[in-house]
Amino acid sequence: MADTLSDYDPAERRSTPLAIRLCETMPPEGLPLADYMRVCLLDPEHGYYNRRSVLGRDGDFITAPEISQAFGELIGLWAAVTWRQMGAPSAFDLIELGPGRGTLMADALRAAHRVPGFTSAVNLHLVEASPRMRELQRETLADCGVALAWADTICDDAPHAGSARPAIILANEFLDCLPIDQVRWKRGTDGAFDWSVRHVSVDKAELIDIWVPLLDGDPHRPLLPSNPPECAIVEFAHTAPVIAAVAARATVAPLAALFIDYGYGAGSSATGASGDTLQAVRAHAYEHPLTAPGLADLSAHVDFAALARDVARHGLAVDGPATQAEFLGRLGIVERAAKLMASNPGKAAAIEAGIARLIAPGGMGTRFKALGIRSPDLTRLPGL
Repeated sequence: MADTLSDYDPAERRSTPLAIRLCETMPPEGLPLADYMRVCLLDPEHGYYNRRSVLGRDGDFITAPEISQAFGELIGLWAAVTWRQMGAPSAFDLIELGPGRGTLMADALRAAHRVPGFTSAVNLHLVEASPRMRELQRETLADCGVALAWADTICDDAPHAGSARPAIILANEFLDCLPIDQVRWKRGTDGAFDWSVRHVSVDKAELIDIWVPLLDGDPHRPLLPSNPPECAIVEFAHTAPVIAAVAARATVAPLAALFIDYGYGAGSSATGASGDTLQAVRAHAYEHPLTAPGLADLSAHVDFAALARDVARHGLAVDGPATQAEFLGRLGIVERAAKLMASNPGKAAAIEAGIARLIAPGGMGTRFKALGIRSPDLTRLPGL
């Protein structure tokens, strides 16, 4: 059917409970990569986000809100300024997609509380599918001063007819966790080139990667480059339902959204091929995505150019993307850091190091991008 990836070291494989179950229940054609990612992250019994706390120095990775409180504070002030640009409605939905431990939202609400009327107008919605992460968010936000409501997906959080409120949506490192498809251009056994799609299968009771011929009628075909180099890989993220749900809300009430994630602004080459950006992280180290199913975080880089095109097709306005350094700089992160260091001189070095990490060239400052989405009649969003 296809070959296995050469960079997968069998000695690194771990027989996790999820790996064992996948090997026992694998269909003959294997699992599409997107389905494998979805199971690894959200399986009710053995999924990554249902097992334990995954964030922080004792977890597997650290996100911007965990690095510095200034990040969440600036996002909160961004939301407050955006709310004012909407006309300061007396009631609106503040929605966070993938809230992590709730750190960003806690810092954001603390900062935005200084803006008169903002907190009393908030209806807070957290879009989180993991019961374990919901527990952590409930603990972190216990004293935030607003009522909490959860939904499994943004589609589940759709407003009821006639009761729609203006909405501000925040999403930090959310899009990178959405499942992806990977399609590769390679010479087949008959000597002809064609596209194939990545699946996960089983060989001798071990998980392996395989590449299955792409069907002629597959919806990805019209979007593929016409003259790619051999072994070029194109990724397609499952962002369409998210953007469609955002656009649906914008048809009934004013909406503004902020997406921050690591990714790229255009295809990585003139051919439009993005390359293989799928990655697994466990204990702050990278490993092959098949090494420890259910024990490692799986994610992929965000194609912001494709995201912006999809948003525009739905009739929404797009601001950015800007690099994280540019975005936070325009919001005043340097000035905020100076105030934090002045009021906490004993922690000045740690505060400075955290801010430097967020805006470092070649690091988070440029690898991460910020993209704004808004109803067309709203003014350009702050910082973008």
